[in-house]
Amino acid sequence: MQKIKSLTVLSSLVTNLPRGGYLIDTSAGYIQFGSPPETLKDTIFLPKGVPTTFILPIEHFDPKHGMSVAEIEFPIYYNFFLKKKKTIVFVSKDHINNMRIVLQEAIFGPKEMNISEDIEKVNGYFIPDLKAEMNFFRQGNILENMVELFELKPEGFNIADVKITQNSDGSFHVYDKGEFLTLIPARTNFKALFDLGTTLSEPFIPPQFGITCLGPSHGFDPEQNTSGFILWINKVGIMVDPPANSTLWLKDSNVNPKLIDSIILTHCHADHDSGTFQKILEETRINIYTTPTIMKSFLTKYSALTRIQASTLISLFNFHPVKMNGQYNIHGAIFGFYYSLHSIPTMGFYFSYRNKNFIYSSDHLNEPSIINEMYEKGVISKERKNFLINFPWHYDIIYHEAGIPPLHTPINYLNSLPVSVQKKINVYHIAEKNFPQESHLKLAKFGIGETVYPDIKKHKFEDAYHILDIFSRIDVFKDLPFDKIKDLLIVVKKEEFNKGEYIIRKDTPCNKFYVVVSGNVGIVKDRIYPSYEYFGEASLVTGKPSSSDVVALTNVAAYVIEKDSFLRLISNTKVEKNIKKIATIRDAVTWSVIKTNKYF
Repeated sequence: MQKIKSLTVLSSLVTNLPRGGYLIDTSAGYIQFGSPPETLKDTIFLPKGVPTTFILPIEHFDPKHGMSVAEIEFPIYYNFFLKKKKTIVFVSKDHINNMRIVLQEAIFGPKEMNISEDIEKVNGYFIPDLKAEMNFFRQGNILENMVELFELKPEGFNIADVKITQNSDGSFHVYDKGEFLTLIPARTNFKALFDLGTTLSEPFIPPQFGITCLGPSHGFDPEQNTSGFILWINKVGIMVDPPANSTLWLKDSNVNPKLIDSIILTHCHADHDSGTFQKILEETRINIYTTPTIMKSFLTKYSALTRIQASTLISLFNFHPVKMNGQYNIHGAIFGFYYSLHSIPTMGFYFSYRNKNFIYSSDHLNEPSIINEMYEKGVISKERKNFLINFPWHYDIIYHEAGIPPLHTPINYLNSLPVSVQKKINVYHIAEKNFPQESHLKLAKFGIGETVYPDIKKHKFEDAYHILDIFSRIDVFKDLPFDKIKDLLIVVKKEEFNKGEYIIRKDTPCNKFYVVVSGNVGIVKDRIYPSYEYFGEASLVTGKPSSSDVVALTNVAAYVIEKDSFLRLISNTKVEKNIKKIATIRDAVTWSVIKTNKYF
């Protein structure tokens, strides 16, 4: 996809913003209707800058795209902290209280929280006073200093000499100095815009260990994607704070989204959680790892935004609560989590995997002078100060932020560290123009083609682990008895096919069962199978010839089981019954039924 640039001029009386929403120039200044994520990047270079007046549609959430169309969090930050201006927002009466809840969670964090629930009570443990830390960053500000919420009155409302009336269908008539100016549609348009970075011509093959940067920068940088990355561990992806539209980014980057089964959610600022909520609404059920406090804030925020009960939202994904001082095995890596220093509850994490260890700072103010100041003022305890000061620079791989102060780590501090430490640090959450020209630090490079592959020791059982992992992702094999799993490891073989090669010919017997490990397979006429999909079972259990040609659309690797071995493996198990049902469905016109399988 073409790289997106910020607007520098308005195209017409009503400008359709590249990422969605409508902008008009009036005698009262810019007025923006609707606010999908990152539209600040569209307007930041306009002559009058980022709008300070927003009109929000009746519905604040677009279920089709899984996106908010009322993301005013970042415009508020920008206008208040960088431009010293207040943002004015007009919102329907029924939404005003919900919008206050959303902004409270995002800007100041939860009003009430019990961090002790997030701590494993091990020897030497301490409970950080996150509320005191949040108040330190808050500096006495209240929401009313930053934003004013006004009701969308049925009879219309005025902004200086501009009058706006809302029609029964949700559209708006705009008048300026008594003259009709324009009609704004009720529905906010939405466009997924992002830079792909370096891509691949063939489908991505996940490594035993790797890191893919989804975006290196922050929410105020119009030139690059907002930060987020994927950890590849044992050939399975874990997304960390995925940016908005990350699934589209994956598909356009030739990466099968089904390779990713988990998300680590570090905190509830819009540049970190909007992509997470979008992933929740997709077909595949996702695993989310975060603390109980952060999850509660996330549910409070998005329940208010969508008007869906929190109990319903949490039923849409698998929540794995994590605690400080705990250890968690995620795909064979041993993770630990900690609370970083930020304006709302935010967690960083570290893990060890084979012979490597990795740490991710998350959004974090790593500035010793400020940490000491907070201790001297009684904001943090001695234990918390020592924990924050002694960042583990000895780790093999360090991903550290360097966002915009005062909430983030100054890049100059990272650039002052010993050269041996700098060489291990990948810096993210920073605009490229702010990265020092002379440094041993590495600026995170984004794009699937820039995936980092650290050297790791080979594990003697990694091939067996991968076989079991892939078959465990196929629903029909979840009921395979343990004694049969032993046999599975014996009968599975790996085969490779070149692009364009026929794997199965139509009207010929099929003597093997196939599971795609990597690449894409075409079931002629109209089906494409990526990784974790399987085929060949219909002929094996029905005895009928293949009903379709099966062609390697790319270079393909597949796990293969010979017919006799396959039939013995599933004999007298639930798998046999399930396979026969699916074979019938695949052979019938009711193909859509198979879509209920979450790996399709």
